[in-house]
Amino acid sequence: MEHVHVHVHVVGGGLAGLTAAITAAESGARVTVYESHRTLGGRARTADGPYRTNEGPHALYRRGPHRSWLARRGLLGPIVPVPPCEGLRFRFRRDGAARRTPPVALLRLARRSARTAPVDADFRSWATGQVGAAGARAAANFAATALFHHDPGALSARFVQERLHRLGSLPPEARYPVGGWARLVERLAGHARGLGVAVETGARVDPRTLGELARTGPVVVATSLPAARVLLDDASLTWESGRTVLVDLALRTRRGDAFVVSDLDAPGWLERFTAQDPGLAPAGEQLLQGQFPVGPDGRKAEGTARAEELLDLGFPGWRERTTWRTEALADGRTGAVDRPGTTWRDRPSVIRGDGVFLAGDQVAAPGLLSEVSFTSGLEAGLLAVRGAGRRSGAGVDLNRT
Repeated sequence: MEHVHVHVHVVGGGLAGLTAAITAAESGARVTVYESHRTLGGRARTADGPYRTNEGPHALYRRGPHRSWLARRGLLGPIVPVPPCEGLRFRFRRDGAARRTPPVALLRLARRSARTAPVDADFRSWATGQVGAAGARAAANFAATALFHHDPGALSARFVQERLHRLGSLPPEARYPVGGWARLVERLAGHARGLGVAVETGARVDPRTLGELARTGPVVVATSLPAARVLLDDASLTWESGRTVLVDLALRTRRGDAFVVSDLDAPGWLERFTAQDPGLAPAGEQLLQGQFPVGPDGRKAEGTARAEELLDLGFPGWRERTTWRTEALADGRTGAVDRPGTTWRDRPSVIRGDGVFLAGDQVAAPGLLSEVSFTSGLEAGLLAVRGAGRRSGAGVDLNRT
């Protein structure tokens, strides 16, 4: 089938942008990626230096749509699951104390398919009717691991239950790219360049530049939603996200430390990432990453105080063992959350009109966290080439997609 002779412009070099670029290039288009930072990756960047922290706790999920897509292209690379022995080192903060097992009500609820939960009801009300108020509260706080939101119980029951069901699956779905997410980004970027994609870093696109690009071919805007709102001058590009404190620290290794401490009294999660990938920190040290959602008026100190409470429960003597520490507040940068009565279909559409398409983790695409970026990037790349093909009358080669 004849390839489309079209130039697709991709603004943003994160997971969504690189997926869109590869998809369009595999369909026969000429593609250029414009990334405003010096490095690619967006929020999938991994810090340089001895402590290889991701920008927030990240994991691929075994049943996610992008795992097979990456594997077919040889891009998955080495990934590691949760080590079986570490499953015995889960701790759950419940009623202020560390427990080795979660409440039975949480486990019962996590087994239920998301299809059993209504879209129109809030999770707290629905779950309380299923397992009681205490179980519902614990389940909502546990699900916050994949929500980064300070009040998970107020969100759509279907939305939260989908995440709870996947987080509670056994064996665990989480898989971790060895060396951090930057290694995955490097493979994506290398594959894109091998397909002929031109990658320009340090290339900031403003509304005027965007208009010039759109005159020469379709444009995929794969930035954060607030950035896309400014770039496209479109006030409708809004959707709720979380507000969470990210805490990263390195400790001198001590046998018996917890693998994960999950806060069931409030949303919060702390994980020892060197359990599955020791190379993320120097020998003799372990790297911890955690996230602690705070409300619209919450301060960073609130999240760090809750982090320290979990550290006290799971990592005795952590203050004397700390070799490095950093904190940050991520506001509206942790993916979409759906209120009762809404689903992913109600989020801003991938199709923006006039040859412009949107991709990212807050747009109308299904999935869990980074899966939304991947799915929307794939759709935006296909639609950009298909739309150009219809206008030019040429066919589109989708055999490799």
